[in-house]
Amino acid sequence: MLRKTCFPTLEFEQYLWAHNCSRIAGIDEAGRGAWAGPVSAAAVILPPDQHISTLLAGVRDSKLMTPLSRAAWAPRIRSCCLAWGIGFSSPEEIDLLGILPATKLAALRAIGSMTHSPDYLLTDYLIFPEVELPQTALIKGDQLSLSISAASVLAKTARDALMDSLDEQYPGYHFSRHKGYGTSLHLQSIHKLGRSEIHRKSFIIKSL
Repeated sequence: MLRKTCFPTLEFEQYLWAHNCSRIAGIDEAGRGAWAGPVSAAAVILPPDQHISTLLAGVRDSKLMTPLSRAAWAPRIRSCCLAWGIGFSSPEEIDLLGILPATKLAALRAIGSMTHSPDYLLTDYLIFPEVELPQTALIKGDQLSLSISAASVLAKTARDALMDSLDEQYPGYHFSRHKGYGTSLHLQSIHKLGRSEIHRKSFIIKSL
């Protein structure tokens, strides 16, 4: 049964630490539903120490945090974790593969970029048969597991930073304001300028 809380804990991690899994990678993504830009994923391995929950007491599902709070906590996550990684899948890959396979590809890239290999995966609902590691997919995992919540913050802040830079390359679309998601401002920009090179051509954009 799911706990009715939006504050993540180390419940799942502590169980696995007690069963000789010391490098548990929490995995989450950002940008799956956006109209433009890449999808990002992050993997985070927290140290097997229950006190990490105190150090990261302000970390939650990134969707429940403000931009300022995410920006403040992201470097703290990176500084106290054992390893972390970020991966992206481009709009072209999303159009070619579909959003779910592209999301999993970004997550595999995040795992592959870490300095330490995980021995277990905790994911927000996704299953990775491509990875020969034990894993657990949690429904609303970004609200249950601190490792997954930490990954959600890194995935979101990394993607937001990239969309801010793309805003300069594609003036008029206001990517720094809506990060490529479907808003009335974004829709107005598309009606005025058409789709840019970083818009996902396979996504059907309807009026809001």
